[in-house]
Amino acid sequence: MHKTKQFDRIDRRILEVLQKNANISNLELAEQVGLSPSPCARRVKLLEDAGIISRQVTLLNQSALGLDMTIYVQICLASQLPERLEAFERKILNYDEVLECALITGSDADFMLKVVMPDMAYYEHFLLNELNRIEGVASIRTSFVLRQVKTCTELPLKHLK
Repeated sequence: MHKTKQFDRIDRRILEVLQKNANISNLELAEQVGLSPSPCARRVKLLEDAGIISRQVTLLNQSALGLDMTIYVQICLASQLPERLEAFERKILNYDEVLECALITGSDADFMLKVVMPDMAYYEHFLLNELNRIEGVASIRTSFVLRQVKTCTELPLKHLK
């Protein structure tokens, strides 16, 4: 089990606030967590230095960008030798359409991909001309998202004491 850093209630509150709005000013953040600005900035810096805060991003509206399809793709490789798994992982990193790639268990598949596409024709091209051509891919199973019920980028922090 991975040992987590010890957090006090202020660290946890800083993380909760920043997960909801990474653009908040240090002054506003300090007010919300009950600190003066300098100690608040120091705490944020310590959380960054410890790797707890890894980066700040801007979340884009997928539909507004014409990426109307979310697809989960299960990939089964012909061989599960470490070098075959690593070769697939290196290759899949080249595709911007792949938002997530995970080595999984409990399924016939070796990898689960989360992919976004503008339409079926784009996915057909991606499937036939990209995924199918990756060396070692034995089978591909596709599931299309009909409706996104929950999308969340905030990690749960209740377990932090």
